[in-house]
Amino acid sequence: MLVNKLNEFLTEHEAESRILAALGICVAVSLYGLKWMKKRHILKKIKQEKQRKEMSLQRMEKLAEKFKKQNPGVDSGRILNLSLQELTEKLRDGSLSPENVLYTYVEKALEVTRDTNCITVFMTDCENQLQEIKKQKQKGLLYGVPISIKEHVGYHGHPSTCGLVQYLDELEEEDSVIVKVLKKQGAVIFAKTNVPQTLICYETSNPIYGLTTNPHNPTKGAAGSTGGEGALIGGGGSILGFGTDIGGSIRLPSSFCGIAGFKPSPKRLSIHGVRPCVDGMLAVLLCIGPMARDVDSLALCMKALLCDEMFKLDPTVPPLPFNEEIFSTPKLLRIGYYETDGFTLPNPAMRRVFLETKKLLEEAGHTLIPFKPPRIDYVINELFIKTLLGDGGQTLSEKLKNNIVDPCLKDLDSLCNIPKIVKKILFFVLKPLLPRYAWFLSSAQGASSVKDHWKHHTAIKEYQTEFITEWRKLHLDVVLAPMLGPAFNPGYPSKLLAAASYTMLYNILEFPAGVVTVGSVTQTDEEELKNYKGHYNDMLDKLFVKAVEGGLGLPLSVQCATLPYQDELCLRFMKEVETLHQSKKKKA
Repeated sequence: MLVNKLNEFLTEHEAESRILAALGICVAVSLYGLKWMKKRHILKKIKQEKQRKEMSLQRMEKLAEKFKKQNPGVDSGRILNLSLQELTEKLRDGSLSPENVLYTYVEKALEVTRDTNCITVFMTDCENQLQEIKKQKQKGLLYGVPISIKEHVGYHGHPSTCGLVQYLDELEEEDSVIVKVLKKQGAVIFAKTNVPQTLICYETSNPIYGLTTNPHNPTKGAAGSTGGEGALIGGGGSILGFGTDIGGSIRLPSSFCGIAGFKPSPKRLSIHGVRPCVDGMLAVLLCIGPMARDVDSLALCMKALLCDEMFKLDPTVPPLPFNEEIFSTPKLLRIGYYETDGFTLPNPAMRRVFLETKKLLEEAGHTLIPFKPPRIDYVINELFIKTLLGDGGQTLSEKLKNNIVDPCLKDLDSLCNIPKIVKKILFFVLKPLLPRYAWFLSSAQGASSVKDHWKHHTAIKEYQTEFITEWRKLHLDVVLAPMLGPAFNPGYPSKLLAAASYTMLYNILEFPAGVVTVGSVTQTDEEELKNYKGHYNDMLDKLFVKAVEGGLGLPLSVQCATLPYQDELCLRFMKEVETLHQSKKKKA
């Protein structure tokens, strides 16, 4: 009956039906055409940027070759083996020229980026920078030192893309404050380095510049989001670089690539002119900090940056110069420590180097006190993830809308596009079976209202107070914590955001924190990894094993932390850890 009626209607309105069908086809074709044109436009922009990158590499290669021919006596190996302290002394006393140092590092950086794909662009104004620093009446603390910076740190005339196509045409009109201060101190900025798309991942890959690999093993990742810096410095192509950190983005690449990295207290260094990953996210603050081969280099860098020029250019930075006395003090420390945060159980390699470090500190006369960080599962799910996806992921989703989404971001992009009601249903379904997944989905709903958002800010402040109260009960100076490592196999960081619990904690707390390389993976570590179950023995713990397996010989680190604005004490503790391990190595 209904079918007959429908046939009668279609027969009576055959012309109209054909017109509607034709219009539907036209709309569908038009939408497909627009999508195709948009993708073509994106691919064209990516191609243009890749050509710009290649041209900068070729130009610097020619300049380095030309300089080498004109200066055949330059001992590149000797320059590359100098510490930052030795290098700055020789540059300041004139026994080394800035040109010799720059082109030596450019040549090495070209070699490293061919192996790891860590550089997004070389600064073609290097020679102009050299001429400018020679005009300075006073030689700054970083006079003639070649420095690399993370891709989203603003530099005049260059884009800060965060791996997103829409920012390729937005060339910076001026240098960021950090770059201005570095130049004032005589540094030469020579390269920008790769990042993950949106910066919200600790695997460095994006559709514009591609994947960055580990300098110690090309089958492994360099971590992120400052992975380009980690790979370049870890491979010897830069002596000092700058990254940013909102959940571990300085410390994770430093650990994976075998270097020292420092996340200062928020606002200790200016982030003016640094493009944020999520605009307006203030519950957890973005920090900028140095990465280098050793702790002395980090301290020298902080000393150079914490100067009148920084405080003048950005009045929001507290005018606190570097306190050399605290960094140099030989006094013994009261050190809190924890072998596990109760959320991510350290793998055998992580645990071994942590316990070795604890033992060395005890033997050196320091007091080691067990310390249990409160409620880490709450910190990760309720505080950190709910901050990162405070609007349910809408901002991130919008940023990815006009892009080719990198494979590392596809899971996160999908999560951002799941309706809140579906996330809520999935939470109740998965809670009995996969509690960590379930809580992640619940937190990914973001704030339900402005009131809820304010409550979230209050909860973070209350947790900071709770943590500091526990710290003060034990009269701690510093805390020693495990550090995630070794370097992951590609594809796993995007599935294991929770594994970064050790670094995320100190972003929530707004504590300065740094990592020091203290060892490497042994065959015994690899064997013991086969028996790893984790705290939950769930899917995430099983993925963690797959992520780190095959890490023989890769670097391992520990993490050091102090209370806010005790940055110099944190560096002093890091230096102690580094020195003790170096002494042990010499005796072995």
